[in-house]
Amino acid sequence: MIAGLGKLDLAPLTQQEAQVIADWRYEPPYDFYDADHRDLAELLDPDRRGERYFAVRDDRDALVGYFGFGPDVAGVVGIGVGLRPDLTGRGLGRSVLEEGLAYARARFRPRRFRLSVAEFNTRAITVYERVGFVRTRSYRHELNGREFTFVELEREA
Repeated sequence: MIAGLGKLDLAPLTQQEAQVIADWRYEPPYDFYDADHRDLAELLDPDRRGERYFAVRDDRDALVGYFGFGPDVAGVVGIGVGLRPDLTGRGLGRSVLEEGLAYARARFRPRRFRLSVAEFNTRAITVYERVGFVRTRSYRHELNGREFTFVELEREA
């Protein structure tokens, strides 16, 4: 159970949930994570979304976040995570992340997890490092028409 959220449940993302997430808007500088056109195309198209995206709901059945799990390549599953904008910065990230990792561990049985985050997002990087992720590399990537530095992190499953 998570203080303020109760017990969390992960389930495949529905079309309605995908549309709600597409409308999420974050405060600067985290508005960087507002979905760009490429993200929206994948998120909103059920065929492209496939079975890789999962809604996170609390014990009142409210949508509090989502996970995207990338294909298992050589025992490594990619993780993407998003928390509802009004819940960010409240100390909930670690518990939500741990719940998602437990779900992915049981569902995919990976050897390792990998994720990427914008280098400026020290808040998220701190959470990832506290649950055992280690920086493996930095790289440049275009998002929303601008280029940013990202940090890739990995940990044992």
